[in-house]
Amino acid sequence: MAQDSAGNPLMKLQVVAKSGVLFEGEVTDVVVPAADGELGILPGHTPLLAVLEPGSVRFTLVTGEKREILTSRGFVTVDSDEVMVVVEFQRNSDN
Repeated sequence: MAQDSAGNPLMKLQVVAKSGVLFEGEVTDVVVPAADGELGILPGHTPLLAVLEPGSVRFTLVTGEKREILTSRGFVTVDSDEVMVVVEFQRNSDN
């Protein structure tokens, strides 16, 4: 399991749309808009495949900075501290 300099566990996150990679890097947590409500993902999460609704993918960088990407429908996979979010497109904040 990857760790930051303070020993906190990390995950690899990749957010991908048809237009390309929207984000790729190490994070401490991820929240996605699953079909049955928001789903929080932390390091060590069990393997998962879930359908996503349009909404916001939120995550925290190793530096503590919080980020958000507005997305269309898609899916998320989690396996061995690797999280992949695949969506059709990134939404503008006014959609």
